[in-house]
Amino acid sequence: MVMAILRAKVIRDMRAEDRSKKLKELKLELFKEKGKIDVGGISDNPGKIREIRRTIARILTIDKEM
Repeated sequence: MVMAILRAKVIRDMRAEDRSKKLKELKLELFKEKGKIDVGGISDNPGKIREIRRTIARILTIDKEM
């Protein structure tokens, strides 16, 4: 799955249920990426975990605002 950067404006334009669904997808993807590394594998994209974490934080922050 290719990770696209979600900016705050795009997240704010989403409906609440879409944000919730995207948050679940991102958490699952983060879990898989961390699992790959824990087993001793190598991440395909080293910055992917960092970007996923930041996007999750953006979604949670915007949810708190609304």
